[in-house]
Amino acid sequence: MMRVKFCGITNWADAKVCVDAGASALGFNFYALSPRAVSPAAAWDIIRRLPPFIAAVGVFVDWQPAAVSSLARALHLHAVQLHGNESVEDVRKLAGSSSVIKAVQVKDGFRAESLKKYSDASAVLLDGFRDGLHGGTGATVDWRLAANASLHSRIILAGGLTPENVAQAIMTARPYAVDVASGVESKPGKKDSQRVKLFMDAVAAVSEDRK
Repeated sequence: MMRVKFCGITNWADAKVCVDAGASALGFNFYALSPRAVSPAAAWDIIRRLPPFIAAVGVFVDWQPAAVSSLARALHLHAVQLHGNESVEDVRKLAGSSSVIKAVQVKDGFRAESLKKYSDASAVLLDGFRDGLHGGTGATVDWRLAANASLHSRIILAGGLTPENVAQAIMTARPYAVDVASGVESKPGKKDSQRVKLFMDAVAAVSEDRK
């Protein structure tokens, strides 16, 4: 089945809803200006209660690599997601101690070949672009472009995914995984349990069709 990460987890109730629905991973946003921001202490209170085989992913925006590595160790993160203007060298440094997801906002002029520079990353997350925002934009990515990008990196598809469009997105982009935040929320930082279930039902249906 397609891997699914629910991002912007801020409380245990939402985490449990996503885990029970079949999530592969949960994302914890440490970008202070995000409406989905969570403190390291609050994140740990959730992470320590997760069942086995659910990946905890920390989302960082322009932190120094040493600080990212330190928090990743303290919280037992399975992966770190770099969602800012981190350099290729930052990715390389962190890849020595963590699985790294490099987020790239897809804007006009994007070229799939540009992802080759992040060869040290375990995956590249393609997100929609809105000026001044670092993720959670609700803006969709050109799914055909995402399909081409998979020639150069392992692709996690994000950006404007919802229960209504995720099946088509998967069929078109053929990503390694999908990532959703705003598309299953009742408000920023609060998941809607019914939309979480509908999202997973849509993913399950298209995964079955692909067998």
